[in-house]
Amino acid sequence: MTGEIDNDTLFKMANLFPDDTGLPMVIWASERGHARHDVRIKVNQSHGTRMLPGNLATVAVRPASRLVAGQLSAADLQLVSQWIALNESALVDYWEYRISTPEFIRRLQKVPP
Repeated sequence: MTGEIDNDTLFKMANLFPDDTGLPMVIWASERGHARHDVRIKVNQSHGTRMLPGNLATVAVRPASRLVAGQLSAADLQLVSQWIALNESALVDYWEYRISTPEFIRRLQKVPP
């Protein structure tokens, strides 16, 4: 599996910029949709605010955060895992359709600098 995702699927995801998360890259989170896997997020493998659908890593949220597709440096994976730990409840509630996108965004916490 590559880190690529089609634009239609990406359109349905909440894109979160570094100013929203405290991470050095853009990430995407979504509701379950038709997924057959548990909660995952997409992570841009490059730092910055550019959203590059063909340059994504996939990180599973539960039972513990882990890289399932693509590549991230150990430092980036550590930061993403820290962000997931801070926001697991919101990510799961969003995935399970328990909260709206605005409520999801309101609940998010940034990784400390």
